[in-house]
Amino acid sequence: MGLNEIIHEALLLKPQERYIIIENLVESLSQSDSKIEELWIEESLKRVEAIKNGSIETLTYEEVFGK
Repeated sequence: MGLNEIIHEALLLKPQERYIIIENLVESLSQSDSKIEELWIEESLKRVEAIKNGSIETLTYEEVFGK
């Protein structure tokens, strides 16, 4: 069954049933991917270390957004 067929069939459902499908789809999008989360933690730690050892330059709020 293709995407268009799935959409067509879903539109034939009662509103309450469509709501359940929507709720489940939205929930599935907000679940975190553990590998992506792990990569972001690693990147964050690298950035903190780079700031601590002075290998990257930081900017103040005013430098970024103006006064």
